[in-house]
Amino acid sequence: MGITPQQFEQMKNRVAAPRRAATRVFERTGAPHRKPHHVIIGIDPSLRGTGFGIIRLARPQPMVLAQGTVKVPPGCERSRCLLQITQTLRGIIQQHRPSVCIIESLFYAQNLQTALIMGEARGASLVAAAEAGLEIFEIAPRKVKQAIVGYGAAQKLAVAKMVQHLLGLADPPAPDAADALALALTYAQENGRFSLTPPKKV
Repeated sequence: MGITPQQFEQMKNRVAAPRRAATRVFERTGAPHRKPHHVIIGIDPSLRGTGFGIIRLARPQPMVLAQGTVKVPPGCERSRCLLQITQTLRGIIQQHRPSVCIIESLFYAQNLQTALIMGEARGASLVAAAEAGLEIFEIAPRKVKQAIVGYGAAQKLAVAKMVQHLLGLADPPAPDAADALALALTYAQENGRFSLTPPKKV
């Protein structure tokens, strides 16, 4: 049984219509509509050792602008620790001018006191980023490990080694700094392609 050219065109249009609709849905939820950022700071908050890492997106690989750990002496009062975290990150942000901050999201902790202290360190970090006007996103630790190492329960050493490789560093970064750089790299990876689960804005 033959069909006319007009009937053939109608069939093509019916088949193509759902695909166009699906494309529009993906465009609304995908990464391309997020604001592009070229200088990214990752923060791994901790009361005594908050890691930070700043990268600039470049080819063939991102460039590290700064990395390190905000170290606070064990005997320092908690309030002073939080102040040092905020002040140190404030200075680093002013120097390197990132436009977006990626911070580790809170994770489940069996010890309530530990969870509270981690939350305070995270809050001090968020203050420094927010007052500078940065966009802020959070990513779960497991998702970062999955993105960088390919395994959600990877050890810190494995993360540091892969960060070293991805950024072309001479030596592996210190553990807290490596986690912070991994956060920044994960955001860059997710922001540069379509993602069903984009980072959550804080």
